[in-house]
Amino acid sequence: MSKDIRIKKGLDLKLKGEAEKKVSDITRSKVYAVKPSDFHGVTPKMVVKEGENVKAGEVIFYSKADERVKFVSPVSGKIQEIKRGEKRVILEILIIADSQDVFVEHSKKNPTDLSTEEVKAHLLASGCWPFINQRPYDVIASAADTPKAIFISTYATAPLAADVEFVLEHKLEAFQAGVNALAKLTTGKVHLSAKGKGKSIFSDIKGVSVHQVYGPHPSGNVGVQISKIDPINAGERVWTVAPQDVAKIGELFLTGKFNATRTVALAGSEVKDAQYYNVIQGAPIASLVDHKIKGDNVRIITGDVLTGKKVSADGYVGFYSNTVTVIPEGNVYRMFGWMPFAAPSIHTASRTGLSWLMPGKKYAPTTNLNGEERALVVTGEMEDVMPLDIFPMQLLKACMAGDIDKMEELGIYEVAPEDFALIDYTNTSKLEAQEIIRGALDLMIKEVG
Repeated sequence: MSKDIRIKKGLDLKLKGEAEKKVSDITRSKVYAVKPSDFHGVTPKMVVKEGENVKAGEVIFYSKADERVKFVSPVSGKIQEIKRGEKRVILEILIIADSQDVFVEHSKKNPTDLSTEEVKAHLLASGCWPFINQRPYDVIASAADTPKAIFISTYATAPLAADVEFVLEHKLEAFQAGVNALAKLTTGKVHLSAKGKGKSIFSDIKGVSVHQVYGPHPSGNVGVQISKIDPINAGERVWTVAPQDVAKIGELFLTGKFNATRTVALAGSEVKDAQYYNVIQGAPIASLVDHKIKGDNVRIITGDVLTGKKVSADGYVGFYSNTVTVIPEGNVYRMFGWMPFAAPSIHTASRTGLSWLMPGKKYAPTTNLNGEERALVVTGEMEDVMPLDIFPMQLLKACMAGDIDKMEELGIYEVAPEDFALIDYTNTSKLEAQEIIRGALDLMIKEVG
């Protein structure tokens, strides 16, 4: 039986630069990159060397913690360079792409005819396993576990996020095949959450429990949906998969190939003619943004403005990126910036500005923090944007102190960094809440497992 999810706490950020619903292909690049940093907590063990030729979908490294979890090349070509940083940490694997891809051929399979172990083996061998994330800890799932449920959120509420229904409207066959495969991996249900207003294109997907979601961001976050549908208890595991990645899993079973192409929304106030592009994972950012940005003093973000990562124009599109956002840098001094009502063009979650008088207005925010780090003060502002049934300030304090017992009591197993993104935006302390939560989760992995 489905369960509607109605969220009242949260905040929708209305920003300029939403991507127009049209899709174009970008020119094939000469060089692509695979970045181990895209896979949090993974220490790579290389299986190829510089100068070797690889096919699209061929394994280039595996996880040191579990050699069954493999990471593959997005294109066919030659390994140009394995870039290393301090202590020989692998930063990037650069691949000179062939003019046309030659794929590793996996057999086509019908997941409904396979056992759980056969489905797992197919996903692990193909390089599709990293699409599956685990809660708690928000890391790549362990193939040794069996989750009590799997969650897919098709309702993207983050600012300027790619519209999932638009991206997948012509890939429903692959999406259904992906769902069929995921259903083999759990003893429980596959939960699919969709936007509550209007008919969803996912309403006819079989083998899932569909939930209608209503409310402001972060109602689309899968962690919020888990807490309302089937909360995580001590010792339990649930898995999550992004909608585009569900379709990629389905394409593996339908075609026998690892498809590294994803549809990315290029958005933001500094983008000319914001729209969607078909991009191969690991493509240079420059191939996506060249001649499409209005000015030079901008920040390019892989992801949305709340949870994304800063990347330079000579960087690369991330493995999980569905959005690339471009906004103005905040390094310009604002006269009388200390005066609450001096800048009506700036959005604020409190009533210290004028934005609350114009709820429908769209804004073009900069990266300026508008203040320095301050002490944590009990104001209730964190609780106003936190729909999870936790005490966010107290949890942050426990995380900063490294108090494992307190963190467990206050709900560290229920959260991921993205659940604290709005707190980063609204809280007057200017603390990096997402960074604090990520550090605490890493501590829990180390000490508790």
